[in-house]
Amino acid sequence: MKPAAVILGLGALALFDLACPNGRCNAEARAAIRLGFHDAGTWSQVLADQGKDYGGADGSIALSKEEESRPENKGLEKIIMRVRQWQRQWGVGMADLIQFAAIHAVVTCPLGPRIRFFVGRKDSSKPAIDGLLPGVDDSADKLIKLFQDKTISPHDLVALLGAHTTSEQFHVQVSPRGASQDGTPGVWDTLFYNQTLGLGPLPKEVFRFKSDIVLAEDPRTRDEWFAFTGPEGQNHWNEDYSYSYTRLSLLGVNNINELTECTKVLPPARPGFAKAGELLKNE
Repeated sequence: MKPAAVILGLGALALFDLACPNGRCNAEARAAIRLGFHDAGTWSQVLADQGKDYGGADGSIALSKEEESRPENKGLEKIIMRVRQWQRQWGVGMADLIQFAAIHAVVTCPLGPRIRFFVGRKDSSKPAIDGLLPGVDDSADKLIKLFQDKTISPHDLVALLGAHTTSEQFHVQVSPRGASQDGTPGVWDTLFYNQTLGLGPLPKEVFRFKSDIVLAEDPRTRDEWFAFTGPEGQNHWNEDYSYSYTRLSLLGVNNINELTECTKVLPPARPGFAKAGELLKNE
């Protein structure tokens, strides 16, 4: 078998070069970003201290039918089928492949950063403990405590939530189906932070999650939220997101010292995109 880094490098072009045919993120790229979060986010320090140290970035979302079928993972069926196909094609670990797809999708999206990528995680088909992912109706208290239990600070939580800049909702409510969380879902920009706060006009196509609004307004998180809305917000957010997602992508990984960094297999960042003046979605 070829080394994982070589296989992932050769597979890079196949993954998402076609994800942005006109320079924007598409549905497959944003699904990969969500999948990476949903696999890695299912870990708890409290439960680990109680002897339940499993879940996290272990590939179980694609290796366990039980975990895949949970309500919070609805809408991920197609991308899970894709990563299974890629795993059969390349013979690499599922946990690494899921995180590679998520990180690759981010840098493929216009303005997205290159995030450090490591290989060598251990796969598991044991379903993660249920109830460890955030909900769109959660309070600020619940969200902050949930992520602190994952060793993620309120500051880093705000940075991670910015991934909603490319998201679209299909399962929170029936209408508006496919509504994005900001006016530019094809671009990895900071408009999400502005529009969640209600700064400036809000397009009718935008649907704001209650969980995002409460964190934008909470005194423990609002300063960082506002910082991302300013003129230097893009670089600030990209730096913070890169750090925070690297931490998230290693949750539940107990062999960190054995991992190999393979960031070099990622493509360069895309500083621009087609039709820059066009705000809404490209599909």
